This record gives sequence, structure tokens and C-alpha cells, in this order.
Amino acid sequence: MSATITAQTEHSVTLEVTIELDSSMLESERSIQTALNEAGCLATGSALERFDTDGSPLVMGSSRFTSKGQEPKTYQTPYGEQMVLRHVYQTSSGGKTYCPLEREARMVVTSTPFFAQQIAHKFAEMSSPRVQQDLQTNHGRPTARSFLQDVASAVGSAAQAKEEHWHYETPKLSVPIETISIGMDGTCMVLCDEGSRQAMVGTLSLYDRHGERQHTTYIGATPEYGQAHFIARMEYEMAHVKALYPDAHTMGIADGASENWTLLEQHTQDQVLDFYHATGYLAKVAYAAFPRGPAQRTQWLEERCHQLKHKQGAASRLLREMETLAQRSLRASVRQDVEAAITYFRNHKHQMNYARHVKANRPIGSGVTEAACKTLVKQRLCQSGMKWKEAGARIVLSLRALSYTPGRWDQFWAKIDRYGFPLAA
Repeated sequence: MSATITAQTEHSVTLEVTIELDSSMLESERSIQTALNEAGCLATGSALERFDTDGSPLVMGSSRFTSKGQEPKTYQTPYGEQMVLRHVYQTSSGGKTYCPLEREARMVVTSTPFFAQQIAHKFAEMSSPRVQQDLQTNHGRPTARSFLQDVASAVGSAAQAKEEHWHYETPKLSVPIETISIGMDGTCMVLCDEGSRQAMVGTLSLYDRHGERQHTTYIGATPEYGQAHFIARMEYEMAHVKALYPDAHTMGIADGASENWTLLEQHTQDQVLDFYHATGYLAKVAYAAFPRGPAQRTQWLEERCHQLKHKQGAASRLLREMETLAQRSLRASVRQDVEAAITYFRNHKHQMNYARHVKANRPIGSGVTEAACKTLVKQRLCQSGMKWKEAGARIVLSLRALSYTPGRWDQFWAKIDRYGFPLAA
């Protein structure tokens, strides 16, 4: 197997690739991959050389930099390692060196930008040992774990640094947006020094007039006292989406945790208690209505859930019914459940106007946000035995929020390509 450059111009490179075929198709495919990786390295080397200078002196600000000559440097590419000769600059008084090629080519640590994009995307989904195995098994690309961690850390740090400065466009939707649903929830993860703490997740979902969800923006934040960073991110995204759809009806949807409503009440026209949290309380109350009749219990629960969802004023009527049931002679555990449901409905009945929202084809459940807790946090940060340093968890959450919000991953890398990599410069 071999790959050689046969021709090269300023804008193109021509390669000749020789591939040895085996009697086994599997081995032939492996040979093809190896040869194409070799060709990819050569082509990447030629591409990188286009971003170097001719060695002429450079003036930056009040400083004049001169080339120390072309020095070799090995860079990491999607296809393998590639050594490149490039100019390195320094002032006459010494000090920090400067490599124009690395800045102009948007290198990340020692990785080409496309390889850094691949690594960061995989790291958002998998631990570094799994990313290492995936690259070796599926791409024929051996890598060091420390390198993978360094690249993912650099990309995640850049994403965090630009969160409040780079504007991401919401994808253009083909239908008018009638409702903006804003949700927030917390879920526990384990930090090395503090034990189990609550990470926060926010969602901003756009719905059409039929109640079909068209787009969701995801926000994740590591545990913090006071949630100042998370709240700032939510307020920034809420202002952005409300400016895009000024005529849309804004709704806050969450469970009963009071800290959720402090923010949502300030920024939404309506606040809705998650319907399925409310019906969870009714399921326990059913035992007070029919202690020994499972069939009647099931029927009672179905009827009450239907009423709560479709009948105006159902929450107040159910509250009165539960207060009546509480006067019966009940087992201690059942009485405790009924009293808890009464307290819950008293505190939140003003957020249980489900019938009006159902009629208007608006969401009444926080399933999108609860699913985001599992997707953004649990599936990646809460695997067996995992404990995190806050900085590492923040990097992963930043990458996952970018990756799972449609359109943002590509926009982030388009901005890196346009403005340069801020931490590698």
C-alpha cells in the first residue's frame, strides 16, 4: 500500500494510491482504509502548507517578528499524524514564539480543526477511553487519551468562553410558531469534592398551532450555588427567542419545585404545572376513594385525570373532593398521601388550567425538559462509578448542549472557521 503526490497546484493536489486487495473482503476493506488514511495525511500536509507565510517579517502592534526558519511540527489529522515544516516567528528580544500557520489554519492544540470537531463530538457522547477505542476500531486512527482530553477540553472551554458573545441563529422553520414553552429542571450528579449535587437543565421549545414541537434549544449547567450562570444563560436565550417570535404565547412548564417558578413567572405569560406530576398525586388519592376495589380505583383515576385535563375548574373540584376524602377513616399511609395531594393542589391549582391549554393545542407536560435531564446529564455524566471535577463536567455539558440543539454544532464550528480558535491563537 502506498500513496504519493503526483501533482500539486496552489488550489489542488493530485495523489496516486496503490491498494493491495486480499482474498478476504474484510481485509481488503481494512487495506483500503489504511491506504486512504495515508493519502489523507499527504493531502492534509499540502493543505496546511498553504496557510504558512513565505518567511517575511511580520509586524503586530508595535512588535516586529522575524522568522526563525522553517521548523518541523507533527500535527494530528483525522487520517493520522503528519509532519509539516512551518515558519516560527519571534521578536528580536526573544520571548513567546508565534506560528502563523497554526492561527490561520485554525489548529486546536495540535489537531486540525476537522479532527478536533470529530473528537469533541465523540467526547460529548463517550468517555475518552471509548473515544480512543472508536477512533482505533472504526477509523484506523490510534490516538493518546491525553491528547483526546486536551482537545475536547480546549473546544469545550472555547464554547463556554463564547456563550454570551456568539449569537446562534434558530433554524428557519417552515410553519408559524404559536407557542414558546420554557422548562427547567434539576437532576443530580456526583462531584469529586462535594458528593451528589444538582445540575440544571433548561429547554426552550417552539410549537406550531397544532401543538407540534418544531425546535428545542437545550441549556445545561453544572451544580452551582445560586444558579447565577444558569439563570443568565436562560434569560439570554429567552430574550432571543421571544424577540424572534414576539406574537407567540409564552409558557413556563415545570414540576412543583419553587425555585423553578421564581424565574419562569418573570418571563412567561402562563405557568403550567407538569400534568403528569399532578396526576401522580391523584394515583395515590385513588386508594382513599376505593381502598379495596382495584377496578373502581382504576376507573376513578381515569375519570379524574380526564376531568383535570379537559374540564375547566377541575383542579378546584378535585381539591374539594380530596378534602372530603380526608375526613374518612383511612390508614396512616393513605391519609399521608391524601394530605400531601391536598397541599400540592392548594399550592398549584392556579397552574392547573390544563383544559384551556389543551383546547389551544399548547403543551401541558414537562417531558421535553425531563428527557433533556436524562439526555444531557444522566446518560453521559452519571454512568456507573463516575465522579466529576466541576470544570470537566462543564466542558461535557457545553459540548452536549451544542450538539443536541439543532443547528448549533455546525454554527459553532463555522464561527471557529471564520474568527479563529480563541484558545489556540
